[in-house]
Amino acid sequence: MQRDTEQLFDLTGRVAVITGGAGLLGYKHAEAIAAAGGLPVLVDLPTAEPETKAQQLKATFGVRALGCTTDITKADQVRSLLTTVLEEFGTVDILINNAANNPKVEESSGQTWSRLEQFPLHLWEADLAVGLTGAFLCSQVIGSEMARRRKGVILNVASDLAVIAPDQRLYRQDGLPEDQQPVKPVTYSVVKTALVGLTRYLATYWADAGVRVNAISPGGVYNGQSDEFVTRLSALIPLSRMARVDEYKGAIVFLCSDASSYMTGVNLVIDGGRSSW
Repeated sequence: MQRDTEQLFDLTGRVAVITGGAGLLGYKHAEAIAAAGGLPVLVDLPTAEPETKAQQLKATFGVRALGCTTDITKADQVRSLLTTVLEEFGTVDILINNAANNPKVEESSGQTWSRLEQFPLHLWEADLAVGLTGAFLCSQVIGSEMARRRKGVILNVASDLAVIAPDQRLYRQDGLPEDQQPVKPVTYSVVKTALVGLTRYLATYWADAGVRVNAISPGGVYNGQSDEFVTRLSALIPLSRMARVDEYKGAIVFLCSDASSYMTGVNLVIDGGRSSW
């Protein structure tokens, strides 16, 4: 049966679990889901107050929303999350693996911890635990439920740094010797690149189970960075600017809805053209 465009993008009644859902982009993903009629489940740590953010979504969009305090690096907590979602909504339709550690490089001024030679093992393990192991566990638990129901969507939030290397010149600070210059940590690139690999694996693994799996690779989002940093980064982008925080909403709805029904295993790069140069 042929459907019109509005129906293709309609998420009415679909339950979307969003990890890191109370954060900057995670909450915007939830807004996009809610605006399309979906039912967002914000999953985050207690300090991010996912329950409070869920109440805000309810008030703004008039949809049912749920906030769940969950450590996605713990398999038992992810299983409990699924149980809670099924008890509340009776189904789960969408998983957005958005959670990640992303320390601000500018906070490393005069420090050497961000550099590869001194990067602490405990930070490597923590970053991979949240960004990669957490995505694996959520996909394993929630994706298996979708596969059992023979319908669902998984969306992994990668980064432009999954397809290009970080340009460490962006973070240089005058007056510091080379061995003290801050850099984008190795773990961010490793995690985001690995998420694209996970996307392809899951897309082919569950293709016959009705579960589509794609990734999105956003470029840098303006969030109060210094003028110098914004100028440097904008010079590397054909559109000559960083992204606004709400500029990924359309892609989120597209990839989570039937509008992308013949799309799986793809990494959609939205970076203002940066990776084209």
